[in-house]
Amino acid sequence: MTDAATDFVTGKSILVVGATGGLGQPIAELLAARGARLTLHGRDETKLAGMSDWGTTVAGDISRAATARRLVDATIAAHGGLDGIVFAAGIVAFGTVADTPDEVLIDVFTVNTLAPIRLLRAAMPALTESAQAGRDPFVLSISAVVAEQPMPGMAAYSASKAALMAYDAAAARELRRAKIRLIDARPPHTETGLATRPHFGTAPSLPQGLAPLAVAERIVAGLESGERDMPSSAFAAPGRE
Repeated sequence: MTDAATDFVTGKSILVVGATGGLGQPIAELLAARGARLTLHGRDETKLAGMSDWGTTVAGDISRAATARRLVDATIAAHGGLDGIVFAAGIVAFGTVADTPDEVLIDVFTVNTLAPIRLLRAAMPALTESAQAGRDPFVLSISAVVAEQPMPGMAAYSASKAALMAYDAAAARELRRAKIRLIDARPPHTETGLATRPHFGTAPSLPQGLAPLAVAERIVAGLESGERDMPSSAFAAPGRE
């Protein structure tokens, strides 16, 4: 990897949504180590307080429409602009199509699909300004392997991630002319602990997943090298991370 690649995030103002999560936290740590100026979002203020050495922290509920604007404003206030977003937040639900109630469907799609869409819209003026300044802005959304391979017992979760993948693919084509890079990352099952904290239902028996740090390193490497899509095949198999 070239020095230019490893220096890609240095000095950039980057918002990490879901920075207290099992994947968001190692990504935030890697970006901080590379000299990014971070704004870190999470719902748990205690966890955020422990990450304050890495950047500015902002607590908030991303299921609320107003949170997107507040996160963008906080990033600009702290660092004078916004050059990149990593959306690493999400919720999972398990259950059959017959058993999953409407309120769960709404919650899953609001957090996993609508929240990153709202954030992108709110961030567009700042990202456009970054592009005009030649700062190579980006937006990276972490969906999941189920966007490519929907799973029974996870129809709502699979559909929410597939919807995000489709949105990202279309939006990336629009934003390319504006010189804003949009990346959709779809790692296989990763041991983030999310499956042990479902929004609904009970997780089935799952195979051993990838190590969060290995996935985080792969995602950051993809950012640095200019990748525009990270399908599940781009990540190492369990036992090889």
